Order: sequence, then structure tokens, then C-alpha cells
Amino acid sequence: MDGVEPMAQDGGVTTQTIATTDYHTAGEPFRIVTDVPVPLPGASVADRRVRALTSPDAQELRRTLCSEPRGHADMYGGFLVPPDDDGAHLGVLFWHKDGFSTACGHGTIALGAWAVDTGLVPAPDDGAVDVVVDVPSGRVTARVHREGGRTVAVDFVNVPSYVLARGLTVPTSRGTASVTLAYGGAIYASVDATSLGLSVDPASYGDLIGVGREIKRALDADGLAVHPTDPRLSGVYGTILHEELGAPAAAGTDTGTAAGQVRQRNVTVFADGQVDRSPCGSGTAARLAILAADGRVGVGGPTLHHESIVGSTFTGTVVGTTVVGGLPAVVPLVTGMAYRTGEHRFVVDGADPLVPGFVLR
Repeated sequence: MDGVEPMAQDGGVTTQTIATTDYHTAGEPFRIVTDVPVPLPGASVADRRVRALTSPDAQELRRTLCSEPRGHADMYGGFLVPPDDDGAHLGVLFWHKDGFSTACGHGTIALGAWAVDTGLVPAPDDGAVDVVVDVPSGRVTARVHREGGRTVAVDFVNVPSYVLARGLTVPTSRGTASVTLAYGGAIYASVDATSLGLSVDPASYGDLIGVGREIKRALDADGLAVHPTDPRLSGVYGTILHEELGAPAAAGTDTGTAAGQVRQRNVTVFADGQVDRSPCGSGTAARLAILAADGRVGVGGPTLHHESIVGSTFTGTVVGTTVVGGLPAVVPLVTGMAYRTGEHRFVVDGADPLVPGFVLR
């Protein structure tokens, strides 16, 4: 297979080389494996994810490429797999240090850029082209915008997103958190960081991770995060700690809204303490669902200016409404950009005692 060198024998020891292409979307890494050297069977991408969760080979490969010394505790990536049918260009299994996720907006944005960069999906020098991707939570679209032969932005059109529960109280080490559960391809717990005496900034990084973990574990233990139609998508994926930003066009206001925008900063703490450096694509979709239910955003505006803990931004827009499992839902569009950071040939030496690797958090 392209990108995976055959096993080599050196004194009876097996070595393998695996090729990846790495991108970052708004600061969040995304490691793409186009030719996966382990079987990932299934009738659909969602089915392949379920099987990967129990596959020792898939888990070992994920840990090898994600963990130190080849990765780090906040690495993220995806294994490309066949789409569910001819209506999509590709399928993907998203992974992180703790397993395989159901959705990933920043990864979808990176895959859109990658598909155009590699010529998998032909694109005009000026204009836009859709890259259709099957992910475990459904079919999504990366709309790649081009100017002068260069990709300048990618819109991520997500699955319908909606609020699952409001006003949940969770005791934490920083006081009682008021939590809203919302689905944006994965289920997120949203909490106003300032209500816990925190600010979304790098100086509060450790405290944000700690309280994010506490909230996720408490809600998972209560079994409240239940997807209305597909149990494979149940469970709290992460905690979104957010705060309002002052609006430059309306200094002195406290609404965070000006010039057709709601302006917020967030950090998403997902899996077991992993931190999204981007504003989180599927998390932005979940935030749009909450803001739409609050009447702060909607079809035609306002939009969401969503900033990350490192200062990068996504723009979130509601482009439609629908109903899922009896719940009112929005169709979210998240705009960002991804950039290639490297191409790698990772060697897995069969004599290396630290394979598949380690993480220190």
C-alpha cells in the first residue's frame, strides 16, 4: 500500500514505516493516515468506529501515532476509510489519546484542505468546491474556498445540532456548575467559565483541565448524555468552558453582541483532559445550538465569533433548522482554515520497548 512500507527484517526484528501528512486547524493538530496498515472492517464508518474500539491492532496503531515520542497528549488525527457510499469522497475514523471520537470539526476542515491540496477533489483556482466526508456521526461537508489557486477558507457544514438538557447542576472543586448538554456531532457539556471563577486563558490552563474533567466524569456517571436516536453517539465527549468577549464595535456593553456577531471565547476539554487548541468545530456547532435556543443566533444572523484559548478563531453560522428525535435542531456552518505542517515517515522498530508509546497526562 502507498504510504506503508513493507515489514523489514533486521536480525529477526521487524520494523515498519508509516507515512502521514499533518495539518493544523486554528492551532489544533490533525495527523492524516491515508493507507492504514491494519484492518478496519465495517458496513459503515460508524460501524468501523465501533469495531476499531475493540481492535487491538487499531488501538495499537492509534497509540503509536498519538503518544510520545511520535506524538503528545494533545495529538489528534484520523484514519482514512472508504465512505458509506458513492455520495461521499472519503470516510474517516477520528482518534485522540484516549480512543476514537464520533465527530471532529477541525479534522473535517483539515481533510477538506488536504483533499484539494492532493488533487483528490479537483478544485477551481477561484471559487468553491465541496468535499463530502462520512464520519461516525453522519455525512458532513467541507466547502473549500479558493482564490488565485490557493485555499483561503474552509466551511464545515455539520450534522444537525441541538440541546439535550439544561440547568444540570454538577458539584466541582470550584463550586457548583450549571451545565447545558448539547449535541454537535458529539455531546458536549457547556459551562460559563466565569461562574466558576475562571478565565479562558493559558494562565488558567491547568484549572480549566481539572474542572473540565470533573464535569465530564460526573455527567457520564449519571448517564444523562443519551443520544435520542443512536446509542453509539451517547456519552459526554467533552466540556466546553466559555466566556463572553467584549465587542469592539460596542465598547462598554456587556451583551457580547455587535455588528451582527455574538463574541465568545472557549476552551474544550475532551476525552480525559485533552485540550483543543482550536475553538473546536463540533463544539462550535453545539454552542450554536444553545445560542439559537436562547434566541441569540439564527438563520440570517447574528453569527458566532468563536475564539480559542490560543486566540485563533472560527465563525459559526446557522444555515437551517430541522427536528431530530422530536428535538428542535439547527444546521450549523463553521468556517476556519487549515495549513499543512509536515509529512512524516514514522518508524516502528519491533525491538523498541516503548512501542506504542506513553503520555504523561
